[in-house]
Amino acid sequence: MPHRFRTVTRRRLWGVGMVASLLVAGACAGPGAPVPGATPPGPAPGPSGPGAAAGPLPGIPPVTDPRNVYADAGANMLAEAARSAKPLVYVPHTRSGDVWVIDQATFEVVGRHPAGVEVQHVVPSWDLRTLYATDDLGNTVTPFDPVSGLPGPRIPVTDPYNMYFSPDGSSAIVVAEALRKLIWYDPVTWRVQAETPTPTCKGIDHADFTPDGRTGVFSCEFDGRVVVVDLVTRTVLRTIDMPTRNRRMGPQDVKLAPDGSVFYVADADQGSVWVLDGAATRVVREIPTGHGAHGLYLDREAKRLFVTNRHEGSVSVLDPFTGNALAKWPVPGGSPDMGGLSADGTQLWLSGRYHDEVYVLSTADGRLLRRIPVGDGPHGLCLWPQPGRYSLGHTGITR
Repeated sequence: MPHRFRTVTRRRLWGVGMVASLLVAGACAGPGAPVPGATPPGPAPGPSGPGAAAGPLPGIPPVTDPRNVYADAGANMLAEAARSAKPLVYVPHTRSGDVWVIDQATFEVVGRHPAGVEVQHVVPSWDLRTLYATDDLGNTVTPFDPVSGLPGPRIPVTDPYNMYFSPDGSSAIVVAEALRKLIWYDPVTWRVQAETPTPTCKGIDHADFTPDGRTGVFSCEFDGRVVVVDLVTRTVLRTIDMPTRNRRMGPQDVKLAPDGSVFYVADADQGSVWVLDGAATRVVREIPTGHGAHGLYLDREAKRLFVTNRHEGSVSVLDPFTGNALAKWPVPGGSPDMGGLSADGTQLWLSGRYHDEVYVLSTADGRLLRRIPVGDGPHGLCLWPQPGRYSLGHTGITR
């Protein structure tokens, strides 16, 4: 079976039932209507290619600063929908199948919740009102209420290794890694809207989107390439091979530069970040970072890009406009993997993938502030609340 094969493979690389009934429409808060009164901005940075002349995707909140698509996700810029959320950290575990909840202020574990078989990521909804724990082997997502920090009934979803939201909020995009396809769901009723086969993308994993919301770039971990998807027609536009096609732990996280000029693609086996042009047509350069390059996170001012090097046990700090190396922060004896920044931007929280712990680093100087023991196989950690008007998914890509 594809799922079982994929799981065994992942665990080797590390070195190391029945779901609840369907929720009625609206029973669990999902992404709502697009931001009222949103009007298309002027020409956006990073054109999507042939569709760029059509302008931004209808319904996408406008880009307010062409030099920084993350301008509305600055320090403590919490939307109304996120202000009532408790400051918590949600840690999913691939091997113990649960989500641990940590209080951001005390660093104490305040909850442990079963959430499936192999829980990969905790994903904020487009409207910022719900967090979803994705269980690819159990074929469910578990909604968490960020106001209470508690889970609701599981929702049947096919192979949700990862999950994103279309920039207009109309679809939840499930990254079905084992099945090599994207499955588009209505984010309220959880009925399937469409499917996008990606047969040339083995190990489809992570993604980010152009500023106009029309194009997505998805990494192919086991194919050494990325696949570029038209988000309007829900079709594959092209695949782009990396100069070195690593097929064991190849391309990982994807992050759009603040000005939309390039995409950064972490490559674990390469120990580098590949750089694609903003239209996602070709690789333009390589930036060495460290062995196991995996997660990509911007600081609150969008002036630094943090790259987690999980095999090396370090975090590289790059200038997101030039790609120049600014610093490297060690995480001694650690395996920093995935996570995000605190709302005020002063802390970077990361799961320790191979060491069953969570790291809290100061973004001022990279000091390791805390190591917190957690469950078995921590993965796509999510801090909440996060600044921003809307979420594109993953562990908290907000704009």
